[in-house]
Amino acid sequence: MSNLSVVLYPDVTMRLLGILLTLPLFAGPVRIYVANSGGDDVTIIDPDINKAVGSIKVSRNPHGIVPSPDKSRFYVSSESEDVLDVVDRVSGKILRRVPIGRRPNNVAITPDGRRVYICIRQEAWVDVVDTISMEKVKSINVGRNPHNVYMLPGGQMMLATSMGDNKLTLIDVKTEEPVREIPLPGVPRPVAFDPPSGAPTARLFVQLSNLHGFAVVDYATREVTRKIMLPDAPEGAKPLIPQTFSHGIGVAPDRKTLWVTSLLDNSVSVFALPDLRRLATIPTGRGPDWLTFTPDSRRCYVSNAGSDSISAIDVTTRKELARIPAGKIPKRIITVELP
Repeated sequence: MSNLSVVLYPDVTMRLLGILLTLPLFAGPVRIYVANSGGDDVTIIDPDINKAVGSIKVSRNPHGIVPSPDKSRFYVSSESEDVLDVVDRVSGKILRRVPIGRRPNNVAITPDGRRVYICIRQEAWVDVVDTISMEKVKSINVGRNPHNVYMLPGGQMMLATSMGDNKLTLIDVKTEEPVREIPLPGVPRPVAFDPPSGAPTARLFVQLSNLHGFAVVDYATREVTRKIMLPDAPEGAKPLIPQTFSHGIGVAPDRKTLWVTSLLDNSVSVFALPDLRRLATIPTGRGPDWLTFTPDSRRCYVSNAGSDSISAIDVTTRKELARIPAGKIPKRIITVELP
């Protein structure tokens, strides 16, 4: 058990206090958390001032990060130490390092906060950790080399990607059993969802290895209906990660736009919803790898794995507002509304 704690940066304390005093009493603060995959920490960013305001020490090479529903804990997977860190958010202390499978990747949590799902990339399953006992209780087969797992809108299904078998697997969270597969024409990387209701007409936006863009998958028919390409990259461009041309995709909370990163030309492109018409392409730092939005859809934050920074982008003007220093190789990035 660790005694590590949250580190606060004193140079921004007074500025933070001034901002907090101007906020409505009912408004909880919003923070951006980014796992620095080349180090052993999570950077905390305040979107009101676009600065790092602290960090949390975790196990080496953190990959996935997800909060509990009440925001009292974070669950962080360590890709090199094969554990899931259970972290107290306020103190930053690691409550437990839960042993799990080899090379854990992305994580997701059930709406009731009772189960955390973790993709085990060196195997063919997701591990399930019970958050009460803080022990692994089950492994669910989803195909070889699972990479990303998501709680689907509606809270009934988890979706896991299989890089080794080119498919998506849906898992019923009540039975904790796979119930459906969606075949893909390539190796799946990150996935985004539209609309968030998870209705039969929902679409999945799936990034694929060696595709400079994304595939549109009809959720009901399980078919790829079209592929959307990003603008051509400069001749001879090479991605930061081999065979990974586009890695990072998300629908803004207001559901008006879809944002998609390019590792070939170090940018993020914005598409209108529902027609997927490209609106803009915005330069970022090197190796844009993941992205997240503030709850009001005013800002998009992109982790730049190749330049150890985070791009803060104004959604309306589609301009980069700041490039915020982070830790070593920042990747997974999330937004959390604190209580």
